[in-house]
Amino acid sequence: MVSPNSQELFIQGLTRDGKTFRPSDWAERLAGVMSQFRPGGASPGSHLSYSPWCIPTTLNGTKCVVLHADLREHEPMAWDFVINFAKDNNLQIAEACLLPDAPPKA
Repeated sequence: MVSPNSQELFIQGLTRDGKTFRPSDWAERLAGVMSQFRPGGASPGSHLSYSPWCIPTTLNGTKCVVLHADLREHEPMAWDFVINFAKDNNLQIAEACLLPDAPPKA
């Protein structure tokens, strides 16, 4: 169950039984499909970058998609699509917060 107060969800490329989800580029594919959903809506060329609401990343060697709650507010059907993708594929979902990279040490 996803808390309605969560601001970010991590959909991890691990099934609930701990197996790595395939294909290996699943996160990039999913984020690519969601690229049109962005602040201000789709614009020419927006398919060439990921939406700030659905970002592929790797955490601790595991492919993930970071899903931001703004997508739920602006495009509920798109939010449901991503959540149902995770559920249908038995992927682990974690409520979390993506922190910015630490500044380089001088």
